[in-house]
Amino acid sequence: MTALAPTRPAVRRTLLRLHRPALLVWAAFVVLVVGELLWVHLSGAPRDRACRRPGGWCSYTALTDVNNVMNLVGTVLTYAPCAVAAWAGGALVGRELESGTAKLAWTQAASPARWLTAKLTVAAVPLLTGGAVLAVVFDRVWSADRDVLVTNWSWDRVFVPRGPLLPALVLFALAAGVLAGLALGRTLPALGVALAATLLLRSSLRDLWQPLRGTLHGFRSLNLAATGMVLVLTLLATAAAYAVLRRRAV
Repeated sequence: MTALAPTRPAVRRTLLRLHRPALLVWAAFVVLVVGELLWVHLSGAPRDRACRRPGGWCSYTALTDVNNVMNLVGTVLTYAPCAVAAWAGGALVGRELESGTAKLAWTQAASPARWLTAKLTVAAVPLLTGGAVLAVVFDRVWSADRDVLVTNWSWDRVFVPRGPLLPALVLFALAAGVLAGLALGRTLPALGVALAATLLLRSSLRDLWQPLRGTLHGFRSLNLAATGMVLVLTLLATAAAYAVLRRRAV
């Protein structure tokens, strides 16, 4: 009797169980950041407005200053894709290739292409959803409470997390991690290369979008242009990952 290969949903369910801890950490991170942003909007910003009124006076620490909180949250969000890249390169792909479980899956569970597609889908959906939620909430809070904030939209810690550039960077980090994992086939080297590639892109963002200010004006147009650049790099990294996979699977 010929054994039937597991269906694609079955492969995805297996991957969900395997990477559930990492996805739960990501979900907890999204909830924590959203909670901080809601605190700024619902408590911190109204308090600061009241303090500015005649006769108003408030005493608070550095940890409860809305500018400090927003600056910290914005900075963390701009570097969050680096953590995604490290996880994708190390745990999502590199570890399975290094241990040999990936090749076992290719022969017994799914074709290499289906295996990679399932991995990308299982990771991309929650990462993209979480990144989009963070970007929307950050944008709403920053836009609504600009009167008590001293940050400028052109600063990286506002420009990156305030629009679609944030989820685009998360997707690039995933693609870069998968490509590094497939190319190197070892956990720690793949983790390091994916982290370095994403960190390099993150550090070069201003050099990418600043020249566009001569032809584009305003936050939305510049953010969308930068997002398009990152998405092109993501598509190239994804295509390269499938090309490397074909060579590995031969």
